[in-house]
Amino acid sequence: MDRGRRLDVEVDQVPEQGLTFEFARVRAQSETLCEPLAIEDFGVQPMDDASPPKWHLAHTSWFFETFLLKPFQSGYEVFHPRFEYLFNSYYHGVGDPFPRQRRGLLSRPTVSEIFAYRRHVDQAMHSLLGSTDREVARRIVLGLNHEQQHQELLLTDVKYNLGHNPLYPAYREDLTVREVTAEKSELTFSQFDAARVWIGAEAGFCFDNELPRHEALVGPFGLANRVVTNNEYLEFIDDAGCERPELWLSDGWKWLCERRMTVQHDILCTPLYWVKRDEQWLEYRLGGLLPLEMAAPVTHVCYYQADAYARWRGCRLPTEQEWETATDRTIGFLGNDSIHGNFRENNHLHPLPSDPVGPGCETACTQLFGDVWEWTASPYTPYPGYRPPSGALGEYNGKFMSNQLVLRGGSCVTPHNHIRSSYRNFFYPGDRWQFSGIRLANDF
Repeated sequence: MDRGRRLDVEVDQVPEQGLTFEFARVRAQSETLCEPLAIEDFGVQPMDDASPPKWHLAHTSWFFETFLLKPFQSGYEVFHPRFEYLFNSYYHGVGDPFPRQRRGLLSRPTVSEIFAYRRHVDQAMHSLLGSTDREVARRIVLGLNHEQQHQELLLTDVKYNLGHNPLYPAYREDLTVREVTAEKSELTFSQFDAARVWIGAEAGFCFDNELPRHEALVGPFGLANRVVTNNEYLEFIDDAGCERPELWLSDGWKWLCERRMTVQHDILCTPLYWVKRDEQWLEYRLGGLLPLEMAAPVTHVCYYQADAYARWRGCRLPTEQEWETATDRTIGFLGNDSIHGNFRENNHLHPLPSDPVGPGCETACTQLFGDVWEWTASPYTPYPGYRPPSGALGEYNGKFMSNQLVLRGGSCVTPHNHIRSSYRNFFYPGDRWQFSGIRLANDF
């Protein structure tokens, strides 16, 4: 059996309450995330790589319409014949999409029309949710996971919009703020011996880029017990880390020099959303502009910044194979086969400081899931034996396996049930608008 072609391992392992319940839950969650927005927020595209909220709402509906309703529901009538063009993202196999960088230029269709489109698609999907066709089930589960990805993107795109507004308006005024204790977690390293390990998804739903599951040889390595904090990254800045080319990759130094011509020197090397006022560092969060929390994980750093910081510390970034190995072993060490972390459901929508671990667990790795996506040193390439699925759905992941780096672990805006140890996120090395952070690794 060619597992490299499959979009998941066991597609009939649907949510416990069934597809009908999960479909309604996920679709409703997208709209709940939009409730704090003003009508003016729905159409704003803050940069080429981001999309307006109303586009996310429409595109996720387009996915169900294009890959389920049209091929599997007899007599289905599309909501609007041009929506196929407007809300296609990058699936050239079903037609050329509307240019990505122009999504924010369209005042029509209106927000109310987009919500009507969602109702149209949701109603039509009811006849397929109880289908016994395995391919239908596969695509529904894929569509729900696809929508969860866009829920995360919607939040990060909204943050980019509001965080670049001089008023620094809050997305939500009621976000939970955790009271920080004086106790802190020291940075230590867990050691892992060389081993032959299994990498990739083993059971349950997964994306095709997590397959095939395969053996890999991992050398001895150490992995930090937590992610890097704001205070630790600020020490790198204060030590002129941005002025030392020996710390930076060639492309990273080029990225830095290009920024030097467009931004103030004192914010040249900072993470996205840091603001300095009256010699005080502030940080824009989805709850507004607040004092920088020194013990919290540094976030919104690009790969170049993460790599330079690691070199400054005399360390390196982990490979994705090392990260997955450490994660699987740490879960086993702690005696817990479930995933816990600061996810979207925790209602912080911002990374939290690491809690000190108990006696005897000082070197255990924490914060592996949630808080921040962790940059790895691994290029986003196919696993041995990988082949993308046939047809337009084969464009989901495989076509992007070039010039990007892998991130692992999820973030504070990732849905809790969406993440797993084999999940591979990927971005270009200069990208910072996702909740991306740093975990150090070393050789011993």
